Formats: sequence, structure tokens, C-alpha cells
Amino acid sequence: MQEPNKTKDQSPRANGWLIGRDNSNPMSQLPTLRRGDELILEITDAAFEGKAVARHEGLVVFVDGAVPGDTGLVRITKAKRSFAEGWLVRLDRPSPLRATPRCAYVGICGGCKWQHVRYDAQLRFKEQQVRDALERIGGFEHPEVLPIIGADEQFFYRGKMEFSFMPQQWMHDGATPDASGIFVGLHVPQRYDKVLDLTECHLQSDVSNRILNFTRDHARRHGLAVYDPDRVTGYLRFLVIRESKRAAERMVNLVTFSDDPETMQQYADALVAEIPGITTVVNTVNTTKAQIAFGQLERVYWGSGSIREELGHLSFTISASSFFQTNVAQAEKLYRVAKEFAALRNEDIVYDLYSGTGTIALYVADAARTVVGIESVESAVRDAGENAKANGITNCAFILGDLKDRLTKDRDWLVEHPRPNVVIIDPPRSGMHPKVVKEVAALGPERIVYVSCNPATQARDLKDLCGESYRLVRSQPVDMFPHTYHIENVALVERRT
Repeated sequence: MQEPNKTKDQSPRANGWLIGRDNSNPMSQLPTLRRGDELILEITDAAFEGKAVARHEGLVVFVDGAVPGDTGLVRITKAKRSFAEGWLVRLDRPSPLRATPRCAYVGICGGCKWQHVRYDAQLRFKEQQVRDALERIGGFEHPEVLPIIGADEQFFYRGKMEFSFMPQQWMHDGATPDASGIFVGLHVPQRYDKVLDLTECHLQSDVSNRILNFTRDHARRHGLAVYDPDRVTGYLRFLVIRESKRAAERMVNLVTFSDDPETMQQYADALVAEIPGITTVVNTVNTTKAQIAFGQLERVYWGSGSIREELGHLSFTISASSFFQTNVAQAEKLYRVAKEFAALRNEDIVYDLYSGTGTIALYVADAARTVVGIESVESAVRDAGENAKANGITNCAFILGDLKDRLTKDRDWLVEHPRPNVVIIDPPRSGMHPKVVKEVAALGPERIVYVSCNPATQARDLKDLCGESYRLVRSQPVDMFPHTYHIENVALVERRT
């Protein structure tokens, strides 16, 4: 049993990680650093968002590109009174935790920030990240954090990749300048005006790399205009590739600024002729300024417009705009943990909040009497219903609507569905709205299973949820994204008796 500690030290922190001085060192005694200063530092710890930690005369320095155990020259890029940030510009003594990166873009691309870290060390850091968030943000003393569940495959594990088109190229060592004005790849951290023009990525399959390179070449051959967010002109915005790992199906979704059926049909025909194994090609049209790979219109130019994926004993239909776990092998482990924590009985009523395409709801349905899913994306609710039918599941209902509104004012659905014994929550990275936390507790379930992709916001919500009525029992970290600092965590909360 874990209790929130209301009197725990409240030193300045960022997402659960200490960003200030040691408590024993008065602020007035901290050294003054300036941007551009260079220091020889020993790296001692891992920190949030893939950074490493060093200390200079009591001042915490967050270092990019370093590994705990490294010693090297660090150039200061940001200097504050209570902390500093920097880059490792010269490695003098490498850490035994270092690994040789597989990708040529490591250190430039913002994707796999930990490819230079041994995988066993990555897992230790992520498990500690969960524990630190629960202690420092949640205020829980000695939370029970089970040993992290690692991934069997550390490369080519993603079922979805989203690449951006840009008219400007981010130049890096070894890059050849190109005057085409058509570049597609991933953004470097904090730079959204240029794109790192990729030729390969080790997160998805080799076929995905072929699709990426063909799409760039096709756009250059035909002179297709890239969307310019400053001028709000152009055509190409995003290339989204979805792959089902179990059903061997592939979707290519070209996101554009305007609807041009002739251009899209030409692209689709050329793509499927060049690269076998593509089962559907979709065009999403986003005419807004928002730089997102969603839009107001979807047209199908090849195939059915969706792909199938298998998760456990279930089969799922995934459309272009629907959310689905991007690492299906680890998602199975994650859902298995959630189901075990839920400890379902045949008579239980389960609410699945932020239910998406119904993956969790359908996964646990065989152990419960009824499962009710609530989701705000219409296409996801539609997919969830189709997924239930396809799998012969009749004890699930899916409700469309904003969760906060559905729990606070638009509550007619509660008349049709009994109060839950178990609530399963899988919110976005931002976590739950405070009103949702309050209303979930007011539902009075016996058990709450909170699945999160952000331990910081999860810990914040758990702090609000636990108290007189509920207690945190245990949590289980699961590594969904090897070589990144992201971590999923499943927490079990029980009502006090």
C-alpha cells in the first residue's frame, strides 16, 4: 500500500527530475556559468527526456549525448542560476554503458536518442524514471515498482511512422546539398522549419524505407510542391506509413494541403507498381494551418482504406486516422499486465476510458460481464464497433464524446449502463483533466487500472486520485519504445475498505 506524502520536499523540478541545486548547497554558493563555457565533467545519472546529469561545484548540468559513467568536455548551451544545459563535444573516457549506434543519424535526429546506450542500461534508467515520478511528483513513499518488462526486438518494431515534408533541408555532416526544395524525413529537436532528409530509419521495416525514398523521388520527378507553413502554400505535408506486423498489410497515407485526385492517383499507381506488399493507399487532406497528419477529408486510391492487425487472440481494423499501439508485441505485454491488475470476475462491469479503437476493451471483454468504452474520435469509435463485430464480441459498447463532458454534464448514457466495478484509463500524454480525475473517483469502482505513456502526468493524476478513498498498490513499467526515453507504466489503484 502506498500513501501520498503531503510533506515531501518541493524543490524545483521538471517533470519529476531535480533541476536545482543540492539542498545542502546554498544558492548563493553556486558557480556562475555562461553559454559557450566548456568544462570537463563526469556524467553521474540519467535524467528526463534522454538527458544525462553532471554536477559542477553543486550546480546540476543536463548534458545531451552523454551516458552515465562518461567523462568529457561539455559545452554549455543554456545557463540559469539554478541549473545549466550542455552538449558533450568531446568524449575523454567512455562509460561501460555505451553502445555502438546502428543508425547514421544518431545525435542529429530526435527519434532514437538512446541508441548509444546499452539496452539493459536503458531499461534501468526507465524503471528509475517511473519510480522518481511517483516519489517526487506523486508524493508516494517507497512505491512498489515491479521490474521493467523489456522488448524482445529493439529495432524495426514500429507499426507506424510519420515523416514530414519541408521545403528546407537540415544540413548535417556528410549531407549533400540539394536544390529541389523537396525534403522528407524527421525534424531535428526544436527545429520545425527544416527536416532531416532521411534515406533510412531503423524503427520500421526496410519496405518502409523503400516507400520513403520512392515518395521523395516521385515528388521530385513530378515537381510536386511541398507545403510551406510560413506562406501557407504547397501540396505535400506528411507521409504516414502503417504496417501490421502480424497480418503483413501496409498502408501509405499521403497527407496534403489540397485535394488533387489526378496527382494522387498517379502517385498511388506508381507506388504499388514499384513496391509490392502495399495493400492500401490513402490521401488525407488537411487545409488548416495546423501541422498535424489529420484532416477534414480522406480519399482511398488503392485497396480498402484500412489495414488489419492482430493483438493476442483478436484482429483489429485500423483506419488512417485511428490510434493504434505502434509496437504490437509490447502492446500485448502491456495489455496482459492491465488485465492481470484488473483481476476481473465474470460479473464485473468495466469502463474503458479513452478507449481508442477498442483494443483494451476487447482484450479484457472475455473476463467481464460488460465493457463500456468512451472515446472522442469518431473514426476510432466506428473502428471499435467494427472490431467487436469482427471478433464476435457482443458485451462491449462504445460511446462517442469528450470524456470530461460525458462524466460531468452529458451523462444520459449512465442510465443505460450500470456503475463500474473496474475502470481502465489510457489517456494521452497530457494525462487526465482534473474534473475527470474527480469524476472517476466519484464512480466508486473497486479497482482502477491506469495505463500511461507519461509517468509524470500519471503520477500527478495518481496523487489527486489517491487519498482517503483510494490507494496506490503497485505499478509495472513496460518498454514500448527501445532507444527512446519514452516509457509506459501500468498502475493499480484500489478503493479503501
